[in-house]
Order: sequence, then C-alpha cells, then structure tokens
Amino acid sequence: MRGVTILGATGSIGTSTLDVLSRYHERFRVVALTAHHQVDKMVQACIAHQPRYAVMADADAAEQLRGHLARHCPDVQVLAGSAALEQVAALADVDYVMAAIVGAAGLRPTLAAARAGKRVLLANKEALVMSGRLFMDEVQKSGAELLPIDSEHNAVFQCMPRDFSRGLDQTGVRRILLTASGGPFRNQPLSELDHVTPEQACAHPNWVMGRKISVDSATMMNKGLEVIEACWLFHAAPEQVQVVLHPQSVIHSMVEYLDGSVLAQLANPDMRIPIAYALSWPERMASGVASLNIFEVARLDFEPPSLERFPCLRLAYEAIRLNGTAPAVLNAANEVAVAAFLERRLAFVDIPRLIEHVMSQVSVKPANSLEAILAEDHLARQMAQAYLKTNTTAVL
Repeated sequence: MRGVTILGATGSIGTSTLDVLSRYHERFRVVALTAHHQVDKMVQACIAHQPRYAVMADADAAEQLRGHLARHCPDVQVLAGSAALEQVAALADVDYVMAAIVGAAGLRPTLAAARAGKRVLLANKEALVMSGRLFMDEVQKSGAELLPIDSEHNAVFQCMPRDFSRGLDQTGVRRILLTASGGPFRNQPLSELDHVTPEQACAHPNWVMGRKISVDSATMMNKGLEVIEACWLFHAAPEQVQVVLHPQSVIHSMVEYLDGSVLAQLANPDMRIPIAYALSWPERMASGVASLNIFEVARLDFEPPSLERFPCLRLAYEAIRLNGTAPAVLNAANEVAVAAFLERRLAFVDIPRLIEHVMSQVSVKPANSLEAILAEDHLARQMAQAYLKTNTTAVL
C-alpha cells in the first residue's frame, strides 16, 4: 500500500485527488493532508480519509481545526506552519506527494518531497518556474520520480518516448505542442478588455479551477508558466515548445516527431485523468471520468495565439530565454498583479503592464540557490507593490 501526502488538499486538484484515492482504498493510504485556511473543507476531508497528519499553513486555522477534529477524529495530529508542510512532504512512510499548493508558497514543501526521493505529482507550476535547474538537480540527485499533473504536461509525458531525458533531438522529437483553450476572452474585442471584472475572468469555458489560476488562464500567463515548466520537464529549448489555441480542450497536448508524426492525448477535460495516470504509472487505472464521445465532439479547431491579445505569453517566453532568476521575477510580479485584480485594485489589462515593468527593473541573476531565488522573488513583489501605489486602477 502506497502512502500519500496531499499538499493543497482543499483546492480543486486536492479534492480531485481525494476522489480518485477514495476508489482505491486497497492501494493507497492518505498519510497527510495540508491546506492554508479552509477549515471546514479540511474537517470534511479528515473525517472521510482519516490521515495521520493535518497541516494548516495558517496557525489560527490550525487551532480551529484542532478543536473540530478533537470531536470527530481525535487521532489526527494537527500541525501548523511552513516547516510542518515540509515535514509531511518528506515522511518516511509517504511514497507519493501531490504538490498542489498554488503559487510560490508551494516551492519549499515540493522541493522537500523531491529531496526525500518521493514520487512527486507536480501540479504546482511555480516549483519549476522559480527554481527549474535547482529542482531538477534535486530530483536527479535523490532519485525522485517527477510526474506532471497539469493536463498539458501529463499529455506530453504520455506521448513522449521513455528516454526523453536524453534530449529531444536525441530521441526523435521535433517539438512540443501545448494546447490552450484561450480562456473566456479568446474572441472578445480588445477594446472591451479594459472593463473585464474578476467574475468574468474566473468564468473559464471548459475547466473548474481556483480564482488565481482562472485569471492566469484568461491572461494566458498560465500557458506561459507551462511553457517554462515544459522546458525543464522535457529538456526542451523555448523554440521547441509551441502554444496552440484549441477551444474544445479535448486534445490536451501533442508531440511532433522528426518523421512528421504527431502523437496526441485526447480526453474529456477532467483533472482526475492525469491524477489517476500519475498515481498508477507505468500502469493505468480507472479515474471515474466518463469516456470521450468523439461523435459529440464532432470538430477540433486550432489557431495560433495572438501576442497582442495575450502579452503575458510573450513575457513568459522572454523570461525563460533570459533564464536565471527571470522566471521567478515573472511569477512573483504576476502573483501580486492577479491578487490586486481579484481585489479590484488593478484593471485586467494592467496585469501584463505591471509584470513587464517589474521585469524591466529587476536584473537577472544566477538561480543557483534557493536563497537567491527567494530574495529575487521578494524584491519583485516589493517592486510590484510599489507599482500598484502609483498605478492602481479600480475595477467595477
């Protein structure tokens, strides 16, 4: 039986993971669950799955959780803080770690899981965006297994030759085609984007996701971060990763080979598919997702993304080409910008403007230590907050 820790158990990926695990009690055991502050959801998850540890990043939330669980499941040990997140990611009886904490907050515990040699089910893009070389070196050093959970990277993983780590050119691969829905504003007139509200930006046409990642999908920063992630995961150069708009979200990504063949992974848009694949790899197991009905799909459309419409995608390509700490700066500025937009303090169209301003102000440095990366992350956030003080635009 495999022990599992879920970092970010109350988010959409975490709840989907628990749904898959609930179908296989004989194969998997939930050892630890973590969350930030959603106490009610954590109580329900602990009652249903009886983990040994429940960790809240927020100390007050941990105290509330402790009180609830004393009545319902007193054997669950409640911990708090970032050190506890790293602790449960590296427990001896944990085999698999679902890394699903959104944003830079997930970097340290995900890195702890890699250093401990776990199978890391990577749903946290920022671990590779911020510390790609450092993270991949730790995976190789410890012998950890790294399986991507993003539907696009999971699709690429399924279509890649097993020895892709030797390099794409050495294994017959020409390029990776990352598909993107284009979000809710793919066809909206550019003049109308000035007045986009958080509610509109979070209304994704195909996926049910958290607010931050939904906004990233609307700006296509989400896809930009995935480009950076793909470069590290699959040992690809930026020019070997192409983004393709595919509004149906049925083809989750493709791999083109040197002989002209293109392999694609198709499925209904449901995160339980990549989760089940990563949990069972190299085998497969049922995910609980309905079969894809290709007759209902009927058509598949593709188009190139407009960098005028989606400047965040351009900025992400610039960051990975600069490398070093540039992707960490990009990510930090984006997190601040998206938070300000969701709080109605920044217009949707100003998200890329803030990011570009910060990238122009922070010099690129070698990303050769976690301390160096986090220092640049902190500096970028300070720059972004300073920008907001003089450039805030209220959102209706």
